Amino acid sequence: MKPVAFDYARPATVAAAVELLASANGSAKVIAGGQSLGPMLNLRLAQPGLLVDIRRIPGLNEVKSAPGGYLVGSCVTHAAIEDGEIPDFTRGFMRKVAAGIAYRAVRNRGTIGGSVCHADPAADWLTALTLLSAVAVIEGPGGRREMLMTEFVTGPFETRLEPGELLLGMRVPALSARSRWSYRKIQRKPGEFGEAIGAMLRDDDSGICRAVIGAASGPPRVIEDAGFLAGEWDRRRVHAALEEAGVADDAYRARLHGAALRRAAAELAA
Repeated sequence: MKPVAFDYARPATVAAAVELLASANGSAKVIAGGQSLGPMLNLRLAQPGLLVDIRRIPGLNEVKSAPGGYLVGSCVTHAAIEDGEIPDFTRGFMRKVAAGIAYRAVRNRGTIGGSVCHADPAADWLTALTLLSAVAVIEGPGGRREMLMTEFVTGPFETRLEPGELLLGMRVPALSARSRWSYRKIQRKPGEFGEAIGAMLRDDDSGICRAVIGAASGPPRVIEDAGFLAGEWDRRRVHAALEEAGVADDAYRARLHGAALRRAAAELAA
């Protein structure tokens, strides 16, 4: 199939993009890399009246210093992160995640902001940015606002973006020199979406020992006090965490997610 007819605009500024989105009354879609939206257009799962191309807007494909870390522009590609074209403020974590997304051709075009806004539960950046306590930076007709990733994603393919709003990027805290991380994804073959993702972050300087269950039925689920995962394997506490994530009802999925968490904990302890 081919897309339905739509208008196309390529604004030069964030303000112009927001104005176009606001005037479209909810019938507009934003395109950056197009690796998710393109197939949806072809299958007519998305039928926008207006396509707003933000790839050429200055600043959206850059990484800038921000209070407590860096602002990663929404149009920064997976490949740029994988290749180290941005500062390594997460001690290799974001490079590791980017390198495991789909295939190189997809990583060359796909963007971190597009992935976050698409909000596929199995997408790597949702889990990774939740683990890092990243903050979504949003521009809209009413001005700029920010919210944690745990608040931004509300469900499968659902976010808190309102009509007329544009995700400028994610403010990501820098990790300290003593921080350690792990990221384990269970997938049938390289390049596929993960069936289960387990991620952990330990930073003794800030007292953080956090785990995230990704590729669940909804948004990534955070275990803020995850120290128990690093010790003797407590099946009851792990099962309780999986129940809270909504993946314990199915025995097969519970095993997958339990294995991903266990591998992440073992990697962190190694």
